[in-house]
Amino acid sequence: MFLEAGEASSVAAKLLAANAEKIATLAERLRAHPPRVVVTIARGSSDHAATFARYLIETKAGVLTSSAGLSVSSVYDASPNLDGALVLAISQSGKSPDLLAAVKAAKAAGGYAVALVNVEDSPLAQLADAVIPLHAGPELSVAATKSYIAALVAITQLIAAWTEDAELTSALTALPAALAQAWSLDWSPAVERLTSASNLYVLGRGVGFAVALEAALKFKETCGLHAEAFSAAEVLHGPMALVKDGFPALVFAQNDESRDSVDAMARGLAERGADVLLAAPQETGMGEEDAPTLPTVAAHPVLEPILMIQSFYRMANALSVARGYDPDSPPHLNKVTETV
Repeated sequence: MFLEAGEASSVAAKLLAANAEKIATLAERLRAHPPRVVVTIARGSSDHAATFARYLIETKAGVLTSSAGLSVSSVYDASPNLDGALVLAISQSGKSPDLLAAVKAAKAAGGYAVALVNVEDSPLAQLADAVIPLHAGPELSVAATKSYIAALVAITQLIAAWTEDAELTSALTALPAALAQAWSLDWSPAVERLTSASNLYVLGRGVGFAVALEAALKFKETCGLHAEAFSAAEVLHGPMALVKDGFPALVFAQNDESRDSVDAMARGLAERGADVLLAAPQETGMGEEDAPTLPTVAAHPVLEPILMIQSFYRMANALSVARGYDPDSPPHLNKVTETV
């Protein structure tokens, strides 16, 4: 896990260069034939990447985006009308039966299927109308790291090209170097604070919610730590009732329109006695004694969550070892989950 996560910078550089022509062609098609809706098909870490795509597509392209319920096709043998829909299928292996069934059903229902997949000769790649390779290379650790970051980078590159966002496209050129910087940051205070934890919340909002979901999954699968991810806007709708003195919370806050509300939520958690760890670029106005800020790399707001999750992966690997786990071989899990 440590070695593979550390490769994310070189993976991003390779992906951005190798996919430029494919992305430009697909972006031109999307502008010429704007999709009626976007449907994402994914599970696990890939589904968290799909959440990132949803926020980015809806805010940048203005197209309604929804995650498909894979059981609708694989178990119930049904499919909604997807005429004119863009279908984004995201997967490391491209092999899971329910994912393949969902893509087949989506195509039969009129969708145009684009696969973001790491294994380029996988069944998913062969099934899709267009393929965006993730170029992450072999990933042996059960916990996805570099392939998740590759999916976020590919999604960002596609949407920046589709919407002709020159600022975001330009910012992507600096992302590989920024990922290398993010990998070197010291998040050891989080290891110290969470080694003896039993439960925690992981919070974010907008594109930051996507990495909160991913971080919560990694806490569970590599650290044996029960973690729940919530949008920072949802915590007051019930979950706050569990917050007592010392309750841990990891908060991701990128510098976009959501920042003020996420900072306010972090302050509110600290005031209620929560042990808050804040991953956020620049000063927040919160006292260090209330919520120690984990170091992060400032960048385009869309890219900041990608950089935060890279720093998080290094910490999660260290936390797993500190808690007596093997981060490469979580109990009861396999690299390829073949859900039906």
